[in-house]
Amino acid sequence: MSADNVLKANLEEAAGVLRERLGNREPVVGIVLGSGLGPLAEQIEDAIIVPFGEIPHMKRSTATGHKGRFVCGELGGKTVLAMQGRLHGYEGNSPQEVAFPIWLMHLLGVRALITTNAAGAINESYAPGEFCIMSDHINFTGRNPIVGTEPDGIAFRFFSMKDAYDPELRAVAHRVALERGVAVQEGVYLGLLGPSFETPAEIRAFRAWGADTVAMSVCEEVIAARHVGMRVLGISLVSNMACGVEGASPSDVEVFEVAKEAEPKFCRLIEGIVEEAVL
Repeated sequence: MSADNVLKANLEEAAGVLRERLGNREPVVGIVLGSGLGPLAEQIEDAIIVPFGEIPHMKRSTATGHKGRFVCGELGGKTVLAMQGRLHGYEGNSPQEVAFPIWLMHLLGVRALITTNAAGAINESYAPGEFCIMSDHINFTGRNPIVGTEPDGIAFRFFSMKDAYDPELRAVAHRVALERGVAVQEGVYLGLLGPSFETPAEIRAFRAWGADTVAMSVCEEVIAARHVGMRVLGISLVSNMACGVEGASPSDVEVFEVAKEAEPKFCRLIEGIVEEAVL
């Protein structure tokens, strides 16, 4: 390691602290719980809870409803490490600060990442309360956590983003959804920096680009995960129609109301995916 690779040194220090807090736990699945989806963490058994603020070099979550803590325990017969809340760029975090907990999960042995969020539907055939399995994404944040010299010391900076969202994990998600009676779509997610919601003109442009859903997270996490070879599954709760679609004008209140109603379905879906995925 280069003596001036501060990022790698910080990650190793953070991993040492979190590893000590988790004892003999060896998580194999990482889960990022987005807006309104944090209650899944209450389903994790024999849980150890570590607030982000107790991990060296980790930023705290300031987003509404994001508790900002790691929850490690058993779900679906596997040891998982969940982020009950995430870090966003719109909170003032740099791309590498957003990516930090993903790289940290990798150092702890996590092989697969399930990243979730609440998203607006650009595709007019979608309905609030459904879930959308991400087939691909358009990173329109203008940011990438691999920029700079230090991430190249973690893993090689050039890597393919083909099948960034693992086809086998997507197939498992579809099968579980069918078995457990959860309505799902599959489509292209577009990520923005936020925090303002999109304009109707932007939504029309994004539809022309082939985007089906839109929100303010995920892309930087997925880039960081693929950078170090983690398998990724992305799932959005369709919490609202995007701005201008069917006259919609999104609000955070709407997002949390829909998430509350969808909570039982979301828990069934994620637990089933963790249980059936072969890692």
